[in-house]
Amino acid sequence: MTVADLTERLVAIPSHDDETAAGDAVADWFETATVERDTHGNVFARQNPNGETQLAFVGHHDVVPPAPRQTTDDGGYAVERRGERLYGRGTADMVGSLAAAMHAVESADPDLLRGADLELCFVSFVGEEDGGVGCRAAVDDGFAPEYAVVGEGSTGYSTPGVTDVAVAHKGRRGSTLTVTGEAAHASEPEAGVNAAYRAADAVDAVRGLDAPTATVQGKQLAGSLAVTGVESGTAWNVIPESATVTVDERTVPGERAPLDRVAELPGVEWTVDQDLPPMACDDRAFADAVLDAARVVQVDETSVDGGDVPGVDPPADAMPQRVGKPHATDAGWLAQAGTACVVCGASEPGEAHTDTESVSVGVLDRLEAIYAETVERVAAVDR
Repeated sequence: MTVADLTERLVAIPSHDDETAAGDAVADWFETATVERDTHGNVFARQNPNGETQLAFVGHHDVVPPAPRQTTDDGGYAVERRGERLYGRGTADMVGSLAAAMHAVESADPDLLRGADLELCFVSFVGEEDGGVGCRAAVDDGFAPEYAVVGEGSTGYSTPGVTDVAVAHKGRRGSTLTVTGEAAHASEPEAGVNAAYRAADAVDAVRGLDAPTATVQGKQLAGSLAVTGVESGTAWNVIPESATVTVDERTVPGERAPLDRVAELPGVEWTVDQDLPPMACDDRAFADAVLDAARVVQVDETSVDGGDVPGVDPPADAMPQRVGKPHATDAGWLAQAGTACVVCGASEPGEAHTDTESVSVGVLDRLEAIYAETVERVAAVDR
């Protein structure tokens, strides 16, 4: 069974409401690896368990809800191969990369792993699309490998068609500013305290804050800060007594925007609703090993047919690069626990979560080769 065949099989299993069946299919596929399901539903498959050093290939088997065109009449998921691409919910985010990692772990040379005293671990988490609940639970249970390759998208970041290696990514902090005032009749505005005006002051304060930047292995990440919603008022003739302002912050490793300053304004309270951590790879040698693996595989290729999606065939001289990624992934939780992480996966920009989501079959084959080459290089370092 090829990586593409396995991807098709897994994509066809609905997994946006309940990941159990998808997790069962992942766990049952392995033949030589030691498989474990934890109490949260996460799937682990290990080769050479209890090796002194642990390298993990990390993914998730939940997906966002499919669009109507991505479902079948009986409620299943539609998956279709057209040319050299697979179409369907989860093909890019991230069942394709998951299948490549499954192949790489299942086919790993046991003698190589034993000689390097290297435990090779595949893990597929639940609940990544819900804030990383499966990864967070595993970390709380003590899962913190020395090294991890997270299979979220990194293809086409430096050059279309090239599978890059992300050494850092942004996080996300979602906040709410709750503003209070005093209600009054709009004919006597001075009798109250207008919460909408206070909210406007809070918005101005947010606009005046600078979002931090960070540099990781020569790649710069720029944070951002944006007001994404303002609500106030119950009737046109009532001075509002309350207002809410929502703020989206894209965080970078090491520093956050000083939103606490906004809470110093009269009547303003700041609460953090979600805080997905950024990631920075703090092990240059590990990042080099994965990047070298990607470059060796890229050189060995003649071309990657992108089918009917333009821009997947890379220029002949294009090589994988270190890149930064704008989206949060489970790598943030693992890095926070002390794991050296990179992101390397099949998805291209603009594919995930769309109603035309797809992945290149050629890139899936490439990714399996990158993962296998990574195992050899990490094993050689640790031997």
